[in-house]
Amino acid sequence: MTSIAPESTLGPVRRTYAGTAEFPNLTRAFTDVAQTVRESGLLRRAPWFYGAVAAVIALGFGGCITGFVLFGESWFQLLMAGALGILLTQVAFLGHEAAHRQILTSGPANDRLARLLVNGVVGMSYSWWTTKHTRHHANPNRVGKDPDIEVDTISFLDEDAAAARGLRRRITRRQGWLFFPLLTFEGVNLHVHAFRHLFARDRVKGRWTEIGLIALRFAVFMTPVFVFLPVGMAFAFVGVQLAVFGIYMGASFAPNHKGMPVISHDARLDFFSKQVRTSRNIRGGWWATWLMGGLNYQIEHHLFPNMPRPHLSRARRIVMEQCRTLDVPYTETTMWRSYGIVIAYLNRVGLAARDPFECPVVAAHRRA
Repeated sequence: MTSIAPESTLGPVRRTYAGTAEFPNLTRAFTDVAQTVRESGLLRRAPWFYGAVAAVIALGFGGCITGFVLFGESWFQLLMAGALGILLTQVAFLGHEAAHRQILTSGPANDRLARLLVNGVVGMSYSWWTTKHTRHHANPNRVGKDPDIEVDTISFLDEDAAAARGLRRRITRRQGWLFFPLLTFEGVNLHVHAFRHLFARDRVKGRWTEIGLIALRFAVFMTPVFVFLPVGMAFAFVGVQLAVFGIYMGASFAPNHKGMPVISHDARLDFFSKQVRTSRNIRGGWWATWLMGGLNYQIEHHLFPNMPRPHLSRARRIVMEQCRTLDVPYTETTMWRSYGIVIAYLNRVGLAARDPFECPVVAAHRRA
């Protein structure tokens, strides 16, 4: 793990920061680094890059359609289902970047593109996701304000783990080890959230546009699968696609903040240190950038959400230099190490759901 601070401060143990003693008020930190970034031209759009990415993804979909036709009623269709799950995740990355105004020059154009990609291709709700994601960017890992650390089967805070009951309590006790198996259901979970949001009584901007796009998406996807494949194979195809999509999405987003410091709800923090200290980069260069859709540069993405993907690596050097100057911890590690940190952190939080009076020896014999 690479860090400008001693590594002992950056382990998988939860740390809740409650005041300015841990997060100094670095009033000009972001202003200075933002000026350097702007002067370096790193906020300019990169249409050539996104055009190339879109072309590669389109070729991938063409390959999946060709394979689907050629394989016919064969269990090799599950390979096409897995490939489709990967491609849909790549489209979700593009939707994420369009929502952050990274791709096109105008805000409305980016919104239209993001809605088309997220609703019409991936099958999620753009309005649900963007509301949730905006709150996350404003207050990453802040208790009561970041929706990404709220309970959704997995507990990210000790108090939530301690409050778990029934089946969720049993899951929470070993949630670190169960994290990746549970991600196989994340694709279904994202679709369910979309339907709940769009059919709720609350006001939803563009509700019928989103419903129409999602309905068209599922019709285009499901019809050939259930028309040309046997029913059992069709359900297996959909299941594999959803499982691969869920694992890929979860494995791309989880390393970025889980196991990093948690901020109390009433802490007063400066923007620069809040974003840097709660985020983790993934080492790997161009292949990690392609694999994770730029999320491997999570620190730079949180500081400059509208920065195009190909410019993040150059911004990293600028941000690291600022962190060295101000003695702000900058956390970067390998992908596998990040997964280890996430699993260890979730297991430690899960301890709060275990019976404090249970003897481990007795429990082991009871299970035997």
